[in-house]
Amino acid sequence: MKQSPNSTSTSAAQTLTSQESRLLVRETLRISASLASNAGLSSSTGIHEGAAIPLMDENRRMGLVGDEFRDSSLKLICCEEIDGRRWKYVAEKDSFGNFKNNSIRTVSLHTPQAPLDELMSFVRSYVVPEGFPESVTPSYVPYMTWRALKHFFGGAMGVFTTQTLLNSVGISRNSATPGAVAINWILKDGAGRVGKMLFSRQGNKFDYDLKQLRFAGDLLMELGAGVELATASVPHLFLPLACAANVLKNVAAVTSTSTRTPIYKAFAKGENIGDVTAKGECVGNIADLLGTGLSILISKKNPSLVTTFSLLSCGYVFSSYREVRSVVLHTLNRARFSVAVESFLKTGQVPSLQEGNMQEKIFSFPWLKDRPVILGSRFRDAFQDPGAFLAIEPLFEKERYIVTYNPSKGKVYALLKDQAKSDDILKAAFHAHVLLHFIHSADNSLSSRSQHEHLMPAATDFELHIAESCKMVSTSYRHFKNNAAEQGWRMSDSLLNPGRARLH
Repeated sequence: MKQSPNSTSTSAAQTLTSQESRLLVRETLRISASLASNAGLSSSTGIHEGAAIPLMDENRRMGLVGDEFRDSSLKLICCEEIDGRRWKYVAEKDSFGNFKNNSIRTVSLHTPQAPLDELMSFVRSYVVPEGFPESVTPSYVPYMTWRALKHFFGGAMGVFTTQTLLNSVGISRNSATPGAVAINWILKDGAGRVGKMLFSRQGNKFDYDLKQLRFAGDLLMELGAGVELATASVPHLFLPLACAANVLKNVAAVTSTSTRTPIYKAFAKGENIGDVTAKGECVGNIADLLGTGLSILISKKNPSLVTTFSLLSCGYVFSSYREVRSVVLHTLNRARFSVAVESFLKTGQVPSLQEGNMQEKIFSFPWLKDRPVILGSRFRDAFQDPGAFLAIEPLFEKERYIVTYNPSKGKVYALLKDQAKSDDILKAAFHAHVLLHFIHSADNSLSSRSQHEHLMPAATDFELHIAESCKMVSTSYRHFKNNAAEQGWRMSDSLLNPGRARLH
């Protein structure tokens, strides 16, 4: 191809004549056909963004020879790939075989996406982390699905609660002066902030009873919404009811915020916790907006508040339960530790992460006092008879803890000595669950016999169970720890929330 006399200038070199344009298209098709015909092309041509392969090396690697470009002024410089999309860079040579200035041209090797595919790609960039699904754990999808549904119901319910509060405070009915309305609203928000501060002292519980507190927070959110709707029936009690509702909702907000990061951390693979968190919050906001929009349309038809609240509340609570149930955590808190020990004693194997999380009790709230095992208890709670302590003390002479059973309270107590370290606390918890398993097995056997004979367990029976548990723990605790580690569990004594009492 011959150059025009004016092609020596920079501006002329950047402009293609119609003949050169046809030549560029023809050579592009020829090069593309040559690339497609090469069997090894798909696995050897792509390079990542920012990387370039010199012409001679690329030609050898791709099976291209100089004869293909002998009659052409276009030469392949390199290939490039970004997120699966590929480009070629070609340059034009003059009659002397030298590359022209500013003659590099870009040739796309991919077909344009359909508008729907482009839209879906745009949406995915906002709702799923980069590298999805390889960048997150398998439990991410079910969690985000139920989370979106929960926020959808929550957004829909927010329209009705806000409308009810405004009607009750007097905005719609003009039954109060603007100053009184503003004061009532400020007092309502202030009470919520006070409740949030008071509940923040429970922060350590968010680490080990994460799922239970997250679900409890959502229940409090629904309770608060119900109290707000109740102001429609007794508008003269707006201030106390609105303050109580705002306290409940702010406590729920603290719970949600405090448990958010550990949950997202469980889904992240690598150092993408920020991306996972951002996309998760975006999904929640989108669902909230959709629920709000739908609820605005429904509210124009003046539906029954009781019926609407009942339906939306059931959907919210069910979605919340499924949301926390789908979370797979790798740590052993009190609930999952109990599941792991019970499974180990029955089958000889610690359950997998998925099985252990599925068997965890969600309704076992931290503030309940009916736990069968008390770790780090006080001496006066575990023993009422000094003879019972003296009888079992020699069994734990080499241990840094003492485990006993109080038949009057029906609980197993693990008392920690002042030298107890992290592994000693874990071993005490394991020993307490082993003893509880022995006592339950004996009680089941005794109950079947007591139908025909009136039998009561004696104190010596409990001492015998404690002695048997000591033998089993000495031979099986290490095996339990190793098996738990093989399944991917991480154990920490702080997650078991031991009491602070220590024996000296």
